[in-house]
Parts: sequence; structure tokens; C-alpha cells
Amino acid sequence: MPTDAAAIIIFALTYLAMALGRTPGLRLDRTGAALAGAAAMVATGVLPLGRAYRAIDLGTLTLLLGMMIVVANLRLSGFLAAAGAALAARAHHPLVLLAVVVLVTGVLSAFLVNDAVCLVLTPLVCGIAARLRRDPVPYLLAVAMASNAGSVATITGNPQNMIIGAMSHIPYAAFAARLAPIAAVGLAIDFAVVAIAFRASLARETDEAPESSHGSELAGDPAGEPDRQLLRKGAVVLAALVVGFFAGAPVAIVALGAAAVLLLGRVRPERLYPQIDWSLLVMFAGLFVVVGAFERRVVSGWDLAALAHVQRAPVALLTGVSVL
Repeated sequence: MPTDAAAIIIFALTYLAMALGRTPGLRLDRTGAALAGAAAMVATGVLPLGRAYRAIDLGTLTLLLGMMIVVANLRLSGFLAAAGAALAARAHHPLVLLAVVVLVTGVLSAFLVNDAVCLVLTPLVCGIAARLRRDPVPYLLAVAMASNAGSVATITGNPQNMIIGAMSHIPYAAFAARLAPIAAVGLAIDFAVVAIAFRASLARETDEAPESSHGSELAGDPAGEPDRQLLRKGAVVLAALVVGFFAGAPVAIVALGAAAVLLLGRVRPERLYPQIDWSLLVMFAGLFVVVGAFERRVVSGWDLAALAHVQRAPVALLTGVSVL
């Protein structure tokens, strides 16, 4: 059928553009590709507009938006920078500093969106390396690698996990119980790989350590000096957020509730909203429509029973790869 062929072509072109990151000859990024693919699915009749609306998983988008608001508040308050600087200030040996960077990045990425953690910790790590007159490359690689490994641990670690959690309805604690040990092994491997690859530059000790009082300055914190009241409020809300997740409450409601509490604070909205990755929300909405149309027109016709004997291992492998 023409609509079936259109579904396959649009799906393939959308994901090709997503993989390339840009469309040759067009000023189209990943968000634009997802939105164009969704529009094409509707325009060609592959998926009616009403079904396209229903294909969008609002629970996933709600969770992602709530976590973005929480992270934005923690960043503006100076909480993330202060937490990283306080720990890094006590690391005098380069290998100890490397271990601290891996640990802090991994733990924060397990509960907060990993790309936001990278944005906050990167200038902090650069500032500490400059103050210690060290090569920042191994520490920056540790941030990038540890953020990916640490984010595997929980549903809220990265957008891929959020989709898996929302679609599968796996409890937060059960998800973490299975994947947190894997994330811990990944963090250990990250530390070992960086330590071995940069063993020459990490061999020299230093007696000079960064002052913890300059954590906000080193981090390039947009809030300037940390707001103590907002910082304490953020710490309490973050603790309540994690407790709510592990208690089994709906993660989207917990995240949105935490975001609402933080929005009642003293941060001006015009400073908060630019911190939210609106393009990511649009991209996921578009992908939900593209995938929903492909599933309705193509996947629904597959003989899934014939694939039952290969279901467990390959699906588990593909899920792990998509998370990593």
C-alpha cells in the first residue's frame, strides 16, 4: 500500500537525518528532522492527526520538562557547582581528583539529566585544572564518560531511560536495582581507562588545591554568588525528589511537583526558561509521532510470534545499547 511505503521512507529518512545530525543542503537539525518527519507522516495520510496527538507520550515529556526545571534551579542556585567544588577542593593527588570527578559526575547524572550535569561540571573542572596547572583533557573526558555511565543507573538519568521507564512502567527502584550495579562497573572502567591512557600527566602530585569558596566562580555559575536560601531549598527538594522516586510514586508527577515547588522560589522566570532545552522536547514529540506511525503501518503487520525465540537477549542488548 502507498501509505505503508511512505511510512517506511519517511521513517528511514528521519532517522538518517537524526544520525547525521544535519541534512545536506538544508539548515535542518535533529529537532527539525523529527518535526518534519512527524508532519510528513500526517500530511501523507500515514497517521491521522488525532492519532498523531495520541502517539505523543505526555508522561515522558512531563517527566523530562520537570527534571529540566529542577536541574535549572539547582544550577542557578549554585548547588551543583558548590557540590562539585566542595569535593574537588579536598582532592590533592591527581588520581584522587580524577576519582572524585568520575564519582560526582556519575552520581549526579544518575538522578539528573546527564547533559545538564556536563554543562555545569565542565567549566568547574576547567577552572580547577587551570588553578592546579594541569592538563584538563583527562578530567573533561572523565566528565563525558562518567555522565554516560552514571546516567544508566536510573530512569531519570537520561531521556532514553525516561522513555523506557514511561513505556514499560518499570518501577524506579526495580530499574535502579538492575542497572545501578552496571553503572558502577562502568564508572570504574571509565576511571581505569582515563588513568591508564593519561598516566604520564596524572603521575605528578601537587600541593596547590582549589579554594572551595571559589566554586561558583570556577563553575561559571550564571547565578554568580550562591543563593544560600535557594541552595538549601534545592537540596531539600532534590532529596524529596529522590525519596519520591524510590517510594514508587509516578515519576512524572514527582518531577513536576518538585519543579512546581522550585518555581515558587525567588528565581525570575526570564532567567529560568532559557535553561530549559525546549528543542529536545519538540524533538521527542516529533519522534513519538514518527515511531507511532511506523508502528501502526509497518510493525503491526509483522509476525511477532515468529520472533519470540529471539526476543529476550537481542531486545535486552538493543535496550542496553540505546541507553548507553
